[in-house]
Amino acid sequence: MTPKPVTVSTLVAMKERGERIVSLTCYDASFCRLLEAAGVDILLVGDSLGMVVQGWETTLPVTLDDMVYHSACVARARRRGLLVVDLPFLTYATPEQALTSAGRLMREGGAQMVKLEGGAHLLETVRRLTVHGVPVCAHLGLLPQSIHRLGGYRYQGRDPAAGLAILEDAVALQEAGASLLVLECVPANLAREIVCALRIPVIGIGAGNGCDGQVLVLHDMLGLNSERAPRFSKDFVAGHDGLAAGIAAYVEAVRAGAFPGPEQTPY
Repeated sequence: MTPKPVTVSTLVAMKERGERIVSLTCYDASFCRLLEAAGVDILLVGDSLGMVVQGWETTLPVTLDDMVYHSACVARARRRGLLVVDLPFLTYATPEQALTSAGRLMREGGAQMVKLEGGAHLLETVRRLTVHGVPVCAHLGLLPQSIHRLGGYRYQGRDPAAGLAILEDAVALQEAGASLLVLECVPANLAREIVCALRIPVIGIGAGNGCDGQVLVLHDMLGLNSERAPRFSKDFVAGHDGLAAGIAAYVEAVRAGAFPGPEQTPY
């Protein structure tokens, strides 16, 4: 039997039951099949492909055409996982532009949800997308598309004022219509506070194990990016027999709440 597809409602129900949600980035059909075989719930076509696939130093050069192409590659193989796709840098500067960009990702790329980075300034954009039937995943904390403004890949929300601002943005994005939130590189205590404040699922990356689920960049957890792997990641292929076994180990560790552990939680 074909497994029942994951939907937004599926993820909300998992949060309510306390079941951990598993996500990984995915950029092509072959890895999509491997991830789905292991039981990954969310397939994230991240603009991280600019760094791990295209060889850029940041995600900024990634184009909407690039995202449509890679999303379509994954969509052709997808059977169960929810397909979430990043809106790349400066493709959602206005609500109208966001709607046009999201339309391409969904029509041409087969996306089921779009992800955008930022807080309060995007509330009208989130409202516009959702009223037109586009599910939205928000992204707070470390924002890779803002890396030059932030001055590097650093943890965010470490002082009380900054943490409160992230929490307030999270609540506002939920009320604007966001169905999912990715929290990147924030202290574990702040992440837990946000999880408790929201009805929607919160997926962490470098945010401790108190989130409703976890996501990693595929190449990091496969040990293919060892020179640049972030401290919150882990090589799951090491000690396992091949890629499929490594992916299965990641899924099992997230489901059990064993990943991330203290060594992947610096703050």
